[in-house]
Amino acid sequence: MNGFRLSRVLGSTLFAGCLMAGGLPAVCAGEPGDVTLGGELKQWHKVTLTLQGPYAVETDTDPNPFTDYRMTVTFKHASGAPVYAVPGYFAADGHSAETSADSGNTWRAHLAPDKVGEWSYLIAFTKGPRVAVDGGGEALPPYHGRSGTFYVAASDKSGSDLRAKGRLSYFGKRYLQFAGTGDYFLKAGADAPETLLAYADFDGTETHNKKAPLKTWAAHVQDWRAGDPVWKDGKGKGLIGALNYLASKGCNAFSFLTYNVGGDGDNVWPFVKRGDPLHFDCSKLDQWGIVFDHATAHGLYLHFKTQETENDDRDGPGAAFALDGGDLGVTRKLYYRELIARFGHALALNWNLGEENSQSVEQQRAMARFFNEQDPYRHPVVLHTYPNEQERVYAPLLGDASLLTGASLQNRWDAAHRQVLKWVTASEETVRPWVVANDEQNPAGLGVPPDPGYAGFDGQAQEKGGKPYTLHDIRKRCLWGTLMAGGAGVEYYFGYTLPQNDLLCEDWRSRDRSWDYCRIALGFFREHKIPFWEMHSADALIGNPPSDNSRYCFAKRGEVYLIYLPEGGSAELDLREAIGPFTVNWFNPRSGGSLLPGSVREVVAGGTVVALGTPPSDPQEDWLILVHR
Repeated sequence: MNGFRLSRVLGSTLFAGCLMAGGLPAVCAGEPGDVTLGGELKQWHKVTLTLQGPYAVETDTDPNPFTDYRMTVTFKHASGAPVYAVPGYFAADGHSAETSADSGNTWRAHLAPDKVGEWSYLIAFTKGPRVAVDGGGEALPPYHGRSGTFYVAASDKSGSDLRAKGRLSYFGKRYLQFAGTGDYFLKAGADAPETLLAYADFDGTETHNKKAPLKTWAAHVQDWRAGDPVWKDGKGKGLIGALNYLASKGCNAFSFLTYNVGGDGDNVWPFVKRGDPLHFDCSKLDQWGIVFDHATAHGLYLHFKTQETENDDRDGPGAAFALDGGDLGVTRKLYYRELIARFGHALALNWNLGEENSQSVEQQRAMARFFNEQDPYRHPVVLHTYPNEQERVYAPLLGDASLLTGASLQNRWDAAHRQVLKWVTASEETVRPWVVANDEQNPAGLGVPPDPGYAGFDGQAQEKGGKPYTLHDIRKRCLWGTLMAGGAGVEYYFGYTLPQNDLLCEDWRSRDRSWDYCRIALGFFREHKIPFWEMHSADALIGNPPSDNSRYCFAKRGEVYLIYLPEGGSAELDLREAIGPFTVNWFNPRSGGSLLPGSVREVVAGGTVVALGTPPSDPQEDWLILVHR
């Protein structure tokens, strides 16, 4: 190949061969149609195919580079499978994160290859009115039909880096599974701020709501490390540092809106201008990509919330900015295609059809179908809605009624166990079990409170007319309530009245102790090799048939039982259907550490109802009991 080589690996950009002459926009050297492959050519790593295609400007209308060209690259392993038809996109001068260029002749597609060995690529490049969303058009030489081969080596990553584990995928079960290692996934992380991408260091980012200013993430600049990515002479340290902090706490997920025009934030959009959904901001999206790639390297799952409730249909406060009035039309298809093309290579993500979604069932089905058909990697597709709307919204989408793979629940913090269990059970009774997570905790004004002492906060979240609650209640009823119901995990929402709230948060240290409790919970399942993917809620075995918040049981019957006591005390476990001896140990969900003996002998016999005794210490605190054959 005689084109320039470009390599961008997790935010580090190396470029050569682009010219700036006579004040004209940068145009890449080499011949039209030249193709280069960059990145690390390794299994599960980001491989970038760069094509020297037609010159364009972001704001062009005839042709519009986003609607009137369609680039698709078919990547195929030499064995015949897998085959991925990956959408490509217009990338301006090829390094716009650094230059803020709005024009150029660089076109790209990203692959995260599953297999070691030889791969081939074949480029389809067509042109015509709205060809990007409608298909058809005319083949455009010399770009159409370009082909080649390359070799993918084994990954050299380890630890929490997702490239050591492979793509996190939905395989028809209640939990997502890494395709590389086969490990199942439990998540814990940040749902707030929803305006995470309203970051002053991103190009073209502004706010249209004085109550939702742009973020600097200044509190986390201290967490940036030498060698971490930046752009434009040092921008990005705050947000990159924030991700470092979250990962250092043992968390593995965070969420963010990618479009909220007309919403209560009104400061995040991927377009060149607010209200122009047909032209995308290449430099801003390239900078988003640097952040997302860094998250992948640090083991963080990307929760894409693709729209805000105010702009999801024709009737909301942001109706003027609802893409196609809520339908699956030109602007919505184009928006989704751009997200898939630019970020779909990420190994762990889900597409959330909407925050507190209020669209019709038909619209929701159509959106889920589009992601399923257009995303070459078939990442999970979930939906979030209001607590009192869940029955109306979720029930018609269960099973083969839609292509949803999960539910992103919003409920009161103390309703997590029962609501997660409800939708886990309902979906398992169909042909399509859902991955169900507790992703937003009500009351809406409070959510998960800050640590006691942070910014003068006394630790009590006081609901009007209700009892106060603390981060310890969140640990007991929300975190463990979700996990013990068969839920896939939690993301923590920060309300809108407490310090570092959902619109204003720039300091994840405000919930430092809550992240510790998350780390301890995830670590318990991992370190003790608990087969949670084979376990189900079994609250009746400990005398809790209603599955209220008094105590929880999660079991692989006859093999392993977890009993969580939110207020300590003692419990009896019905082992009448079990055979053989069982060990009994206790675990401290507040501080973690080793398994401990309780007041009864460490071995009990199956075939009867057994008393599990009392905890090793602090009898009125929460404890987890592990009963294992």
